[in-house]
Amino acid sequence: MKVILNENIETLGHIGDIVKVAPGYARNYLLPKKLAVLATENNAKALEHTKRQMAYKKNKALDSAKNLGAKLEALSIVFSHKAGDEGKLFGSVTNMDIAAFLKTNGFEIDRKSIVLADAIKHTGEFSVAVKVHPEVTATLKVTVAAA
Repeated sequence: MKVILNENIETLGHIGDIVKVAPGYARNYLLPKKLAVLATENNAKALEHTKRQMAYKKNKALDSAKNLGAKLEALSIVFSHKAGDEGKLFGSVTNMDIAAFLKTNGFEIDRKSIVLADAIKHTGEFSVAVKVHPEVTATLKVTVAAA
């Protein structure tokens, strides 16, 4: 029996694949759990239509992410913190501080998408990666100065 997968199933394949399975497996497991639909001509056409819609949405999201990434890379962030001798900060600059700065400047960026290995604890200029989209990463210039 041929079915079209609605979900990724490790032993069978990925979403949209047409696979041949035992009739009992399809009838008793895949179809009732909505993991697959019968491979009919109408279901195949509906699948193609859904794939086109998802590809369009993905391309649109990717374009908007690239635009946002370009705007973020043009932005320069400056923080002033109290610092001791040799430029060591009292406290640190974290991804939460950077997210708050971006929010005040009109960018809705989740703090979890700001990739900062360790908090910034010294004065200087740093490059911080921001994952805007799984395929788009922007680099922010963060400058920390002594106050």
